Amino acid sequence: MGETDGSGQGPEGTESPTTKGRPKLSVLPLVALIFYDVSGGPFGIEDSVRTGGGPLLALLGFLLFPLIWSIPEALITAELATCFPENGGYEGLWKWCSGAIDNALYPVLFLDYLKHSVPALEHPSYRVPALLAVTIALTYLNYRGLHIVGFSAVALAAFSLLPFVAMTILAIPKLQPRRWLVVDLRKVQWKGYFNNMFWNLNYWDKASTLAGEVEDPSRTFPRAIYGAVALVVASYLVPLMAGTGALDRSKTEEWSDGYFAQVGLLIGGVWLKLWIQAAAGMSNMGLFEAEMTSDAFQLLGMSEIGMLPAIFANRSKYGTPTISILCSATGVLLLSWLSFQQIIEFLNFLYALGMLLEFAAFVRLRIKKPDLHRPYRIPLGTFGVTVFCLPPSLLIVLVMSLASARTFIVSGIVILFGFLLYPGIEYAKERRWAVFYSTPMSSGGYSDTIPVISQQDEHVVDEASKSLLKDAAQGSSDGVFKSA
Repeated sequence: MGETDGSGQGPEGTESPTTKGRPKLSVLPLVALIFYDVSGGPFGIEDSVRTGGGPLLALLGFLLFPLIWSIPEALITAELATCFPENGGYEGLWKWCSGAIDNALYPVLFLDYLKHSVPALEHPSYRVPALLAVTIALTYLNYRGLHIVGFSAVALAAFSLLPFVAMTILAIPKLQPRRWLVVDLRKVQWKGYFNNMFWNLNYWDKASTLAGEVEDPSRTFPRAIYGAVALVVASYLVPLMAGTGALDRSKTEEWSDGYFAQVGLLIGGVWLKLWIQAAAGMSNMGLFEAEMTSDAFQLLGMSEIGMLPAIFANRSKYGTPTISILCSATGVLLLSWLSFQQIIEFLNFLYALGMLLEFAAFVRLRIKKPDLHRPYRIPLGTFGVTVFCLPPSLLIVLVMSLASARTFIVSGIVILFGFLLYPGIEYAKERRWAVFYSTPMSSGGYSDTIPVISQQDEHVVDEASKSLLKDAAQGSSDGVFKSA
């Protein structure tokens, strides 16, 4: 299969022909992948109207939550990803588990849309083989190469959003802005409302797992982040304003997952309903591809710095991490039996916990390494970025506090396993039970390939980066960096 190690080096340290000249992600494919990491279109936001007691809180939520949550997370991702343009991103078991749980949603949702046209998919004898077939087919597309996934995401994004452009144009003559102001606080379901908002606006940091696959990351990443933020917010607000502004306000309680298809029927007719249903199915495919790509490259990045056995960094002849992709696909199949609401609550809790550690690591890095080379830097000082992280951190704590007892128990087991995994990996290294890469995280030294950046066609060795990696190797970092 032409496997190579994740460093792109052959047995004697020479460049592997399978990695030489491998296509890199440019701005447009990266925007599409970030869009699908976070959104994929307005599918799934309908419940915000029902749980918010009307359109007002839903619209305010998608206006304010990006300011409080999405933009801070996106900008932090841009700074850290350009600072360390390597695969893996926010390494850690908790974040990977959250991503794998999230990815289990999309084959299920894909079949849920198909069952309206193929009722046989209601029966397990047909549904289980179909679930396996969809997962295997989409996994194979990931295996074939990241550039294929990137451009596929561009096409899927265009197809997913076009019916809502048509719906918005048709809704204009029927719009009554006063309908946007409707809210009944007695009907607000705060737990469902916050979970829906959080789920629809998170995972901006997923793109950081692909930093090593991005063309000129110091320029490409910030541009792609800004473009994706604008695209996601517009893809939520515009259809929501069109639907709630054009339809009778008495139908607020009918807004739930999948209701945009009915909105399309009422505004445009059967043809628009079918188009939205088809777009929903294709969107779920795009979401699956983007999520699996990020999850697989996260495991690859963890392997390359010695946090997982070297086998997870093996690449196929297409440059994709084969074992990591298979591992992510297995997680999807094992988790797909959970209900939609269970999946969202579990993944939100684990993701929120991981983000608290990510914010803490970001602030700590600003304090400990102020001179670290940052091709993109949030234009705030240390105190400023600390205040910058407070609002999203408070939102995270709020979302976690609304979780059920079962979510606390299941998440607690995963958290405990994460704490035990680190000493377990170190013990496996000592006993030589598996092959690990000799990296700054395990050897006390540093690799010339990690702190070297490309700037104006010259390789510049960043001494602060070296120092940071040496500190981590010597154990000066606290549990935030080890157990996450």
